Amino acid sequence: MSSAISNVFSNTKHILIACLVIAVYLSPYYILGEDTHIRLHDNLDSNIVWYKLLAESGQFFSISELPNVINGLPRSTLATPFDIMVWFYVLFEPMTAYTIGQTIMRFAGFFGMYLLLRRFIGSKWIVTGVALVFAILPFWPSGLLSIAGLPLALYLFLSIRENRWQAPWYHWFVLMLIPFFSNFILTFVFFLGLMGVVWLVDWIRFKKSNWAFLTAIAGMTSIYLIKNYMLIYAMFINEGFTSHREDLDLGHNTLSGTISLFFENFLTGHTHDMAVHTSIILPVIGLALVVAAYRRIKPKLLIGLVLFNAALSLWYAFWYWEGWRIVKDNVMIANTFNFSRIHFLDPMIWYIAFGLALWLLWKHMRFGKAAVTILIIAQLLNVFGLNEELKYGRIGTPTFAEFYSEELFDSIEAYIGKDQSDYRVVSIGLHPTIAQYNGFYTLDTYNNSYPLEYKYKFRKIIAPELAKNDTIKNYFDTWGGRLYMYTDKLGKDDDVTKNRDVVLDNLDINTAALADLGGDYIFSAVPIENHRENDLAYERSFENSQSPWKIYLYRVDIQRSA
Repeated sequence: MSSAISNVFSNTKHILIACLVIAVYLSPYYILGEDTHIRLHDNLDSNIVWYKLLAESGQFFSISELPNVINGLPRSTLATPFDIMVWFYVLFEPMTAYTIGQTIMRFAGFFGMYLLLRRFIGSKWIVTGVALVFAILPFWPSGLLSIAGLPLALYLFLSIRENRWQAPWYHWFVLMLIPFFSNFILTFVFFLGLMGVVWLVDWIRFKKSNWAFLTAIAGMTSIYLIKNYMLIYAMFINEGFTSHREDLDLGHNTLSGTISLFFENFLTGHTHDMAVHTSIILPVIGLALVVAAYRRIKPKLLIGLVLFNAALSLWYAFWYWEGWRIVKDNVMIANTFNFSRIHFLDPMIWYIAFGLALWLLWKHMRFGKAAVTILIIAQLLNVFGLNEELKYGRIGTPTFAEFYSEELFDSIEAYIGKDQSDYRVVSIGLHPTIAQYNGFYTLDTYNNSYPLEYKYKFRKIIAPELAKNDTIKNYFDTWGGRLYMYTDKLGKDDDVTKNRDVVLDNLDINTAALADLGGDYIFSAVPIENHRENDLAYERSFENSQSPWKIYLYRVDIQRSA
């Protein structure tokens, strides 16, 4: 018995060690809970609250509006009921749901990359080390398997492509399960498109159709389309909803700015798909190519992957080139759909290339094994330092509990003394999702899509402030995803803590337009010195020792239009 256990451990110790490292990486979520520091951008300020609002609304399969946001946020703008993250938020508290999502993301990323790299690399330690580093990359948290699950999906597709109908049934099952854990629009629409290109190339080369491979592509695509039925309804059936995305006016970079953006993305990546490849992976690939040239080896796959990522960065950069405006201005989908997001495939490609480069050094460089071991450990330490608790604790951003400050906002709710559905609020110097998380009905928001008509109505409120500041004016008018109470003085500063010595002494908002939308209160992170000039009545301020915010409560004190 002990011999059998010893054999199992000997054969799997590399995997067990990797799983232990991942467990340590995840431990802050389990130990600290809501006292964990986590990413704010496109996370605390948005997705977490979107899931929470949807879970609490109970409108999973409904096409009704959610009244909590902008007097009725179309249901189609939030997650589909077939998104597994929705059900995590239904069954668990938000931070618990977040922790479960992080855990699934990390382990799926590890085992997917591990299985994929085994196809190309003969060293289990290189395969395990590279898969481990990939698994703890700072992926966009709400993406779940949208990026982290790409290696697993690629492994399964390659298995079906080779084995056809003889591929194991569980490969088919897992492949068809991935759509419920990932985002079609973000990454898999591009990934499946590339799989389609692979099928087409195979068909042309071999003059024979691989029906199993094509069935896998079509099957996964069909599941995504069924999962996203609400988005399809909004785009093609609900003619009454015109999204603010039709008013997008992005992409005015000059040619020199475009070239600069290409190098920036190729060398450092994007905030949502960071591969952390600049300091170690790129030099390792360069060294591997030098060794290959010296040894007269032609690493075609490695070179092809690097060139492919270069092409993705080039496409990403040129998507924001001013020359594309003629297309975007005349083809609606080119303006409303972000085709540059194909660059989210970058991390998977960089780490396959990293593994291949290490394997080449392992086999063909003197002291290669020792060098490879050191390089893997160095990259592991490089990435581990970007753990959310370590990174954001070091920066000093609020923890989950501090950001939403439930006790503080409970005291505001108690002071107002009315049912939260009976009045509407907006926030200045704070993300609207903080108020939304605490049950308040907000006129401001951050969403991927909302009615264009509402954007124009809301703009009237902040028009005088936008006129003072070209930066926030262009930001709001050309994109507008953040429907915020922007001010000239604060600019895009959306998280003003109580230790900041800032006063709004020249605020100029259209309070009548705010009242017309139903606005009753303003939650301001800073005092508004000239509040009377803006037809606002100061009520009182709220703060406590646990919250980083000090909230100044102002009541809209104006005669509403009939």
